[in-house]
Amino acid sequence: FKMNGYEAKVEVLSDGTINLPRIGTIGVWGLTLEEARQRITAAYEVFLRRPIVYLDLVNSRPVKVTVTGEVERPGVFSLPTQSAAGWPTLVDVVQKAGGVTASGDLSRIEVLRPSARPGVPMQRYQFDYLTVLRDGGHAPNPLIYDGDSVRLYQSETVDNADLITTAASNFAPDTIRVNVIGEVVKPGIQQVPSNAPLSQAIFASGGITRRGSISTVELVRVDGDGEPTVTVMSFDPSAVLSSPTNPPLRQGDVIVVNRTALARVTDGLTDAFSPLTPIVNAASILRILGLPTGLN
Repeated sequence: FKMNGYEAKVEVLSDGTINLPRIGTIGVWGLTLEEARQRITAAYEVFLRRPIVYLDLVNSRPVKVTVTGEVERPGVFSLPTQSAAGWPTLVDVVQKAGGVTASGDLSRIEVLRPSARPGVPMQRYQFDYLTVLRDGGHAPNPLIYDGDSVRLYQSETVDNADLITTAASNFAPDTIRVNVIGEVVKPGIQQVPSNAPLSQAIFASGGITRRGSISTVELVRVDGDGEPTVTVMSFDPSAVLSSPTNPPLRQGDVIVVNRTALARVTDGLTDAFSPLTPIVNAASILRILGLPTGLN
């Protein structure tokens, strides 16, 4: 009281310190408001007799969190702390990262939290949402703090029931985008539900044309290291999800529907004899060679 010049509106700097009148720089990183008030009060006792310090939080900076593992968009995200949704939670962070991938394991979500005290090891928390979604019960949704790291592990087993449970939860993206090319009615980018099987993407593109081969459908997928893998399979729309012929799709997958052997021969002959068109066409060449033309 009766002491002017001690009021201050300050920002916590990146090194965790603030700068106050008379006492200068003082560290407050990792302290609660009450702990910071007590430290500031102790520092002012050098200059003032029985100082009374009032400390209010005017604004909180956005929370920066790292998300890695089986999410659609791993990376470092900045989430606001003052919004209609309130303080960010673990579910908010996973959704911000695009949601869990088709191979993500909701029974092993890990949160690493740095300690607020120097020299103290970071804290590790693990959450199992799959069991809660499957069997019911309480689903914890912890608050996320600045500097936290969230890790989603890859599922070690593939279970249809777990895939469907994960895809129906709010941890998964609503839709994913895959590219269907080749002998389909409407080739191009298709939006399908999360964890949709390969057959659903082909149906979304209008189905396989008469020139398409149902026995040589290729699934091209790029892994986290940038290495592409090509899996050749038969198209079997009646196969169950996660079967070798109807695997669940991931964001960015490419599906190639190849031509039949007859279509390749026909196209090759058409190209070879194109200078002779319209004198001769591929169908007439096939008749000359005694090969089937595919025409009634």
